[in-house]
Amino acid sequence: MPKDTGIGASPKRREDVRFLTGKGRYTDDINVAGQAHVVFLRSDVAHGRIQSIDTSAAEGMAGVIRVFTSKDFEGVGGMPCGWQITSIDGNPMQEPKHPILAEGKVRHVGDPIAAVVAETREEARDAAEAIVVETEDLPAVIDMKSALAEGAPKVHDDLTSNLCYDWGFVQENKEAVDKAISEAAHVTTLELVNNRLIANPMEPRVAVGDYAGHSGESTLYTTSQNPHVIRLLMGAFVLGIPEHKLRVVAPDVGGGFGTKIFHYAEEAFCTFAAKALERPVKWTSTRGEAFMSDAHGRDHVTRIELALDADHNFTAIRTETHANMGAYLSTFAPSVPTWLHGTLMAGNYKTPVIYVNVKAVFTNTVPVDAYRGAGRPEATFQLERVIDKAARELGVDPVELRRQNYVTEFPYATPVAVEYDTGDYNATMDKLLSMIDRDGFAARRQESEARGKLRGLGINSYIEACGIAPSHLVGQLGARAGLYESATVRVNATGGLVVMTGSHSHGQGHETSFPQVVADMIGIPEDQVEIVHGDTANTPMGMGTYGSRSLAVGGSAIYRATEKIIAKARKIAAHLMEASDEDIELKDGKFTVAGTDKSVAWGDVTLAAYVPHNYPLEDIEPGLEETAFYDPNNFTYPAGAYACEVEVDPETGKVDVVAFAAADDFGNVVNPMIVEGQVHGGLAQGIGQALLENCAYDADGQLLSASYMDYAMPRAHDFPMFQVDSSCQTPCTHNPLGVKGCGEAGAIGSPPSVVNAVIDALHSGGHDVPHIDMPLTPARVWHAMQGGTANQGSAQPAAHSSNTTHDRTVGGPA
Repeated sequence: MPKDTGIGASPKRREDVRFLTGKGRYTDDINVAGQAHVVFLRSDVAHGRIQSIDTSAAEGMAGVIRVFTSKDFEGVGGMPCGWQITSIDGNPMQEPKHPILAEGKVRHVGDPIAAVVAETREEARDAAEAIVVETEDLPAVIDMKSALAEGAPKVHDDLTSNLCYDWGFVQENKEAVDKAISEAAHVTTLELVNNRLIANPMEPRVAVGDYAGHSGESTLYTTSQNPHVIRLLMGAFVLGIPEHKLRVVAPDVGGGFGTKIFHYAEEAFCTFAAKALERPVKWTSTRGEAFMSDAHGRDHVTRIELALDADHNFTAIRTETHANMGAYLSTFAPSVPTWLHGTLMAGNYKTPVIYVNVKAVFTNTVPVDAYRGAGRPEATFQLERVIDKAARELGVDPVELRRQNYVTEFPYATPVAVEYDTGDYNATMDKLLSMIDRDGFAARRQESEARGKLRGLGINSYIEACGIAPSHLVGQLGARAGLYESATVRVNATGGLVVMTGSHSHGQGHETSFPQVVADMIGIPEDQVEIVHGDTANTPMGMGTYGSRSLAVGGSAIYRATEKIIAKARKIAAHLMEASDEDIELKDGKFTVAGTDKSVAWGDVTLAAYVPHNYPLEDIEPGLEETAFYDPNNFTYPAGAYACEVEVDPETGKVDVVAFAAADDFGNVVNPMIVEGQVHGGLAQGIGQALLENCAYDADGQLLSASYMDYAMPRAHDFPMFQVDSSCQTPCTHNPLGVKGCGEAGAIGSPPSVVNAVIDALHSGGHDVPHIDMPLTPARVWHAMQGGTANQGSAQPAAHSSNTTHDRTVGGPA
């Protein structure tokens, strides 16, 4: 029988009561008395030298309070990057300044040039349109390989080139990899694109800056996944505000998907302007602004080679990737194609040697950073596509080829510097095959053919690294922040608890799942546990929410703090019952002396903590409040197997996903319903990437997919009913809950499933197509079936390749 409460139960999400009734409190709902509004004048060219900015007309318009340009920020720091990468030659990455408002040059369409603060948003918008900016247009570099060509225009004049870094990993493996590939019985080569994406959370970004002149304190209300990190970066590195004089509040946040992790110029501007004007300043992004100011995701071009011996064992993997950084380095951008990507290139497989090379490139496009999965989807897509292609070339079952090469003994140290503590990849594959009725696929294919459709089945495995850790290790790898998490548990005199966490919820259900952990440990109803997050003034310093770390890292901090609470409460109970601490047991909200019927209720003990009449204060101080910081010893490694069935219309190239199944190993599961919802959301985003979504620029750097008219977001009717299972559980061995991350898995495992299925469908129709780049739009699929390529007129690269040839072409908006 399913549990009703505690760990393993599925209570309804308590936060949904306010969300579904319109009672959520988002940043745009916050209006501070006397606030002004800001509108940014943004560049309409991708690359240009600013000759002059004439603000005189704007300054004289109705309602205008002040017009800001870069000259107002002299002496103010640029937006900081939170991770440094070292190149193969030992030199640190090139790290240009990222100003709050453009200094000297504009470097992408949407780069903010000036900001108008006015009494109303409409007045600010009118005045922004009156600013006259003269620029000298410069050639834009959009394609990464062109950006690295000799003589290419430089995005940043003070850098030696457009190469941010050239990273090799693991460098000691390179010669062994080269040798293994040269001696292999078979080598499969694939060149592919991981298409650029725009996150598009339901809630656009918003920032409200406030300043209290009497105390010198600044407050920023913002749509952020990690308010403490924003306070640290903005206070220490940008505006020079002491942390005790800066409060950052992230209330309800309507989705993030990674794009709300980062510190943005608009947040710094509103905080700066509020102090300069001594009145609150508010900015609310329009959807159009979001397309050209929110950090984009993915955008990798990769060549991968998989070497196999005569018995089809994997012997080596070699990859070369060009990763687009955009015009500036976003907060964690350098880590995504390196440490979050290269360390996952082993996948679920025991390949002896692996070498990963990544060249990060500056272009005249919006900065690129983490997007749901962040590096892990890119690694999985490369690996699972090349394995499927190898199986087809060798004429073997793609499932059996994977099984033959699975890691089966744990712990397992990979050749790319991580150690998987637990897993059972055969179990998740077995579960998947039982879910999809693979034996019945031939009949389903025949039924589709009778209706004039081509049916394909794509199967793949994935592994993910979640909860980036530990801090001392990632610090050595270039991280400029710790990656621990924190919690303070405060017990009230009557037994209720308030848990203050450094994690932040923007859809994950923390207010439901975190109380399950605490209530389960103590044995009290979950409604006695309240979760507080998102305000640096009343939560301990924490690193926020991203990388599927909330439960594994944040939940573990809560667990450790609760352990401290229980330990102290046990001492109080022992005094109340005149027994030894070691003999006290806690179960179902009651302390009992082992082997006796003597007991005292949780509420009586908590009251005694604040009314200490029955124990000596020299032994136990009053109160019941504890804080814990948890820094993991290792990543957690969720893994699974996914399957997709598609139908392709040979007349039009249209792809329909008709079935999708996901078998995941997330370790111990606290709330199965929330886990299922997280997987559903990830699948929607991954399938959206595979079939629909594509951020495209033209050769001049104009964003072609700048609205929902041109950027195809998936809808409910694009998906079948998903089959989701998380019953294959191998608990994590190094966190107290035994949990692994689940929030990004769907977006990691689904893109190769879809592409593998489409390629399989085309082969069933006699079309020898080795690869089609995402998104698999009808035009691309139809062109591939005609033996051609899908030239849709964009400057974005796409690749269609075989073992011996690489037919380069261009792709376009979905």
